[in-house]
Amino acid sequence: MRLHELKAPQGATKAPKRKGRGTATGQGKTAGRGMNGQNSRSGGGVRLGFEGGQMPLYRRLPKRGFHNKWAKEYAIVNVEELNVFAAGTEVTQALLEEKGIVKQVKDGVKILGEGTLNVALTIKAEKFSKTAVEKIEAAGGKAEVI
Repeated sequence: MRLHELKAPQGATKAPKRKGRGTATGQGKTAGRGMNGQNSRSGGGVRLGFEGGQMPLYRRLPKRGFHNKWAKEYAIVNVEELNVFAAGTEVTQALLEEKGIVKQVKDGVKILGEGTLNVALTIKAEKFSKTAVEKIEAAGGKAEVI
């Protein structure tokens, strides 16, 4: 059996209603739209969220929160994740992406101080936390802000 040989079982599909094709069909004249009114006319109906003139729900509910459109979002890397590199390596954003430590770089990389660092590395990133800088320097490395 192949895909092009598949057929729906009998009774699974129905022919669509042919509206407005004479009175004998039972769907002639008004074609199931009733007599008069907005919905009986072509192009009739109301927009999404319209409640017949009543104040719509999306306008009755209060606005909540604030989103700062200028806020920068950094990709976060903890110091313990940097132990995969050999001693003396210069760790950059491109290298972190290549190793799969950072999946998506947004506005840059921020190094945080979670865990321990056992290797002396030169790390170049946009931001560092205080604890991260302390741990990098304690391991004999260097933290450089780009």
